[in-house]
Amino acid sequence: MDYRNYPYSFPYNVEGPIMDERIFPGGGGGGGGMPGFPPGFPPGSPSGFPPGFPPGQGQPGGGQQDGPPSSPPPSFTPQMQQQASFGTFAVDPGAIRGCLRRFTFIWLENGRSFWFFPTFVGRTSVAGWRWRGFRWVFYGTDLNRIRSFQCY
Repeated sequence: MDYRNYPYSFPYNVEGPIMDERIFPGGGGGGGGMPGFPPGFPPGSPSGFPPGFPPGQGQPGGGQQDGPPSSPPPSFTPQMQQQASFGTFAVDPGAIRGCLRRFTFIWLENGRSFWFFPTFVGRTSVAGWRWRGFRWVFYGTDLNRIRSFQCY
């Protein structure tokens, strides 16, 4: 397949960036950033914010562009609380929203667990900073992949 003309292909090919209405409505050819990315992307580009969200104005839904915590998470590993098993349900976004900007321990459906510092909760997903043993890395997941969580 020729990905150069496919409307949803990766926006950079061997001939240069593809910046047209099919991928980035409104263009995206100028205004900072790196070639092949819309203005303001990737993070660390001249503005560091997507178009229409300059610094200080936050993100859709009232979220704010937050960095990682300045300290590691607590040094203990919590035990998951026993829950009645009525089938598979997604975590309610309203419940995990109470954990925004707090150390939160997450248990995923696949059996993995880790410390997390959520900074954004959407209707079906959560994003923030995941502890990787010695540093925080940005991470996001669908709420239906979360088995349980506990914030501290």
